Amino acid sequence: MTLRLTRVVPAPRDAVFRAWTDPEALRRWWVPFDGMSVPVAEVDLRPGGRYRLTMRNAKGEEFHLSGVYREVRPPERLVYTWRWDGPDDHETLVTVDFEASGATTLLHLTHERFPDDAVRDRHGAGWAGVLDSLVVTMGRA
Repeated sequence: MTLRLTRVVPAPRDAVFRAWTDPEALRRWWVPFDGMSVPVAEVDLRPGGRYRLTMRNAKGEEFHLSGVYREVRPPERLVYTWRWDGPDDHETLVTVDFEASGATTLLHLTHERFPDDAVRDRHGAGWAGVLDSLVVTMGRA
């Protein structure tokens, strides 16, 4: 099962790539739903390097996500594994392509290897919120 999403981000490609890969920037915009925050963002941006994000909801519950970078091509492409800590721990694969389009960036996200439609759809809702947050945040920069 595969999920594909595209967004027009109102910022140059270099800036969008940095926002996606800089831990401090990630903490500002990587929120899939209102009331969530990212208290922890760790990034070792190199092929074979790991990343880890902790998301906290309004109730204080934490969700931990980690993976390994497979491909890092600034400012064009990122490919990395994705695994939740906990019961939904199936490893999937994320590819993010950053396409320059004048003063904006076309961001193409492909998230694949979901075990079923339900898991893909849950991730689709989360990604929609995260990408919308990125667009708003980059529009204010």
